[in-house]
Amino acid sequence: MPILPSISGPRDLDSLSEEQLIELAGEVREFLVENVSRTGGHLGPNLGVVELTIALHRTFSSPDDPFIFDTGHQSYVHKLLTGRQDFSSLRVRGGLAGYPQRGESAHDVVESSHASSSLSWADGVSRALTATGRGDRHVVAVVGDGALTGGMTWEALNNISDDNDRNLVIVVNDNGRSYAPTIGGMSRYLNRVRTAATYKELHHKSDRLFRAFGPVGRAVFRGVRGGTHGFLSRFTNNEALYSNLDIKYLGPVDGHDLPALLETLELAKSYGAPVIVHAITEKGRGYQPARDDEADQFHAVGRIDPTTGETLSSGGTGWTEVFSDALVSVGERRDDVIAMTAAMLRPTGLAPFAERFPDRVYDVGIAEQHAVASAAGLAFGGLHPVVALYATFMNRAFDQVLMDVALHRAGVTFVLDRAGVTGPDGPSHHGMWDLAMLQIVPHIRIAAPRDAARLTEALDEAVLVDDAPTVIRFPKGDVSPELPAIERLHDGVDVLARGESEDVLLVAIGPFAALAMDVAERLRAQGIGATVIDPRWAIPVQPSIVSMAARHRLVITIEDGIRVGGIGTRVRQVLREAGIDTAVDELGLPDEFIDHASRDQILDDAGLTASKIAQDVVSQVLGTRIPVARDARANGTMDLPLHERR
Repeated sequence: MPILPSISGPRDLDSLSEEQLIELAGEVREFLVENVSRTGGHLGPNLGVVELTIALHRTFSSPDDPFIFDTGHQSYVHKLLTGRQDFSSLRVRGGLAGYPQRGESAHDVVESSHASSSLSWADGVSRALTATGRGDRHVVAVVGDGALTGGMTWEALNNISDDNDRNLVIVVNDNGRSYAPTIGGMSRYLNRVRTAATYKELHHKSDRLFRAFGPVGRAVFRGVRGGTHGFLSRFTNNEALYSNLDIKYLGPVDGHDLPALLETLELAKSYGAPVIVHAITEKGRGYQPARDDEADQFHAVGRIDPTTGETLSSGGTGWTEVFSDALVSVGERRDDVIAMTAAMLRPTGLAPFAERFPDRVYDVGIAEQHAVASAAGLAFGGLHPVVALYATFMNRAFDQVLMDVALHRAGVTFVLDRAGVTGPDGPSHHGMWDLAMLQIVPHIRIAAPRDAARLTEALDEAVLVDDAPTVIRFPKGDVSPELPAIERLHDGVDVLARGESEDVLLVAIGPFAALAMDVAERLRAQGIGATVIDPRWAIPVQPSIVSMAARHRLVITIEDGIRVGGIGTRVRQVLREAGIDTAVDELGLPDEFIDHASRDQILDDAGLTASKIAQDVVSQVLGTRIPVARDARANGTMDLPLHERR
């Protein structure tokens, strides 16, 4: 009889034998392949932590012992063992989130899936438990080895080691990868551990070794593995650098050997002070198509055939692919252009550039702040860095954009993938803050291309700027159909449509140009003339937008970012500074954390649909809804027939 359906909570694991736990691990893998192949999601990382998660829940008592995952994409097995086994709507509105979510379960603690923050959380939680008389409880942080490339991890370790009177267990889930293979000196050390003869012996004979732990093993635990002095100094080849740190280190342990894991975790639990458990796992374990995928071992997949692993969706050309081709073209013309990313070489489209120009790509690991500051230095040295990140991760490096790049007038181009609404990945992955956040940076220029041709054009223009930061942002998914302009104005603004009268000026940011065209057609049917423009470079606001706004009765801005402090706000401010009183209605996303759902569902909730926008504009023109459009007589067009209004 299957075991997994009988698991409604972690304590159901207590009565299972080791043989049954091993059987359960096999069932979990089958469940993951069968279900995630239907919905899409993070498959490879979760296949790699099956035994580790089972052992953690068998050893510790969540939620009394809080579990903190870094990052949260490795939490699917945790969800299964804590009573959430309906994966039919994974990452769909109303279904399970793809990351830990407090609203789902008391077993979920940290919802943000930005890497390298878990040890800071664990430090704070463990201090709080000790300070409030609950020091007998344990805090468990599961850290992917990729997260060790982030600076916050090391800042946290420094503080954790300063106060050793806490029950804190740090599990390093070391599979050699974040998305792609983990990079840097730390990763080289872990690779040496994985390939060393001593580890191979452990890998093949761990059952015998760990069953013999006993008193001798405990003595080794106390004496040989001295602490982070041993663990961290190996990363840096500097024995003295971390000699003041004192965190016990256990490992490496085979992360797929349940008896070994259980024995090791029990030792860690009983130690009474912070402990690092170094578990070596295989991403995609037990599923050959994932193991054969050299790119990222099925880190994240869409709908796939569970037998072959082949994708079942036949999408068009993606925005990332267009950028990737455009960057290679730029690189062929400009040998001073280099590319940078933060552990996202393939997801951000830099892999083809790396293959073509291997000496001109820098992957700094999960270290966005370092990437941006380093880019400023590269620009000072005469190069033009193109830094490719997910829009949500740019949040982490705002200070460096402001103080290292912009203040020093460095010519750095930032390319933000997955900007705006990303859909099923949920609140921590929507790239909806970049427009509001970055536009306050002095001298910055921000482009939002509406189609593939404009993306290529924007990149060509951005790398010519050598005295200020430039930003190009585009959404997740397939590129929008080409939408040619009927006119390009002197300052680069594209006019996409003109109505028979200058009633409404629709300022469309990026791919919302197609939406604005739909709105304009609906307004035309109501006898309302609409001009549709694409600024191309949304920041700074161009003079032609100011002059056109002065001639229209109403301005509508549409953007895939938060309304508060967004592009619409900037347009309104610029108009007021110019003494223009045309009403502006800024349409965008609410300043809320938006749960996972499809992109269309989220945009519909925000009122960003053609029917809703057109309905509101009609009301504004009629004067029944605020902001009210300026009286047509003020424009001198009231007495003209519709076809003569210009």
